[in-house]
Amino acid sequence: MPSNVLIIGGNGFIGSNLCRALADSGYNVTSFDIAQPPRPDARVRYVMGDFFDDNVLAGVIKGQDIIYHALSTINPGNSNQKYMMGYGRDFIQTVKLFDMLKDTDKKLIFLSSGGTVYGNQEHMPINENATARPINHYGNVKLCIENALRIFDIQAKSKMMIARISNPYGPGQDHNKGVGFIDAVIRKTLADEIVEVWGDGEIVRDYIHIDDVCGMLIALAEYEGEETIFNLSSGVGTSQNRILEIVKAIDDRVRYEYKPARSVDVRRIILDNSRILGIYSKPLENIVDGIRSVYDYQRDNMVK
Repeated sequence: MPSNVLIIGGNGFIGSNLCRALADSGYNVTSFDIAQPPRPDARVRYVMGDFFDDNVLAGVIKGQDIIYHALSTINPGNSNQKYMMGYGRDFIQTVKLFDMLKDTDKKLIFLSSGGTVYGNQEHMPINENATARPINHYGNVKLCIENALRIFDIQAKSKMMIARISNPYGPGQDHNKGVGFIDAVIRKTLADEIVEVWGDGEIVRDYIHIDDVCGMLIALAEYEGEETIFNLSSGVGTSQNRILEIVKAIDDRVRYEYKPARSVDVRRIILDNSRILGIYSKPLENIVDGIRSVYDYQRDNMVK
């Protein structure tokens, strides 16, 4: 019998793609978010409501077997200004969610940030046992939630897992929400606008295609082992300058200018993905083919 799966934050970039991937895999999918998505999937049940309303949240988790928590009200770019939203709302309400789940058999997978919780590390690739040292409030809020999850897991033997996702990219991402360098380069190139690069372009990120992220997240839903923390990544580092080169080879209209570096940006992140590849065996999309597919998608879906 297919499992009932709930995605909290189902309208977001990861959430909406995960809804589709879960439906493709035969799960009974419920998406929970504040509003109806612009392009609903007929196979998905949509519930509109406020995550921060305790009664609404308690009601929506009833009857669910697996819960993905993919909602965040802040992002890396704005967290140093809006950090109280992260600590005062996201963190506290997520602890309430954990409390609601502690005496149940429901499985929860928290979508954390592999790109920010580790901070600046000397050794690459970074494995799950590395000491997390975030340098911005977004990463620290995620880490605070992770630590609360661990305590619930230890005290109540609950079914809770952490997915530290590196830097996902793909159809449906919107760089205007504060993340998504690949999306920004492609959209601005297609619109004949200048790309702003914060720093010298040598910031390195571990970019992973959204389809691979969703496949890994589904593998975690089916995982019955003892590990609770997984890096979800490609295991390959790519600089922003390299991204610009790849897009330029597709469309030579790309234009960019360098801006002063931001204090919220970690210089280099490459994650060790060996643990997740132990349960997810499909070949990963390489960055060149992945960017080409996103470029084609954005070009074909531009508002005329």
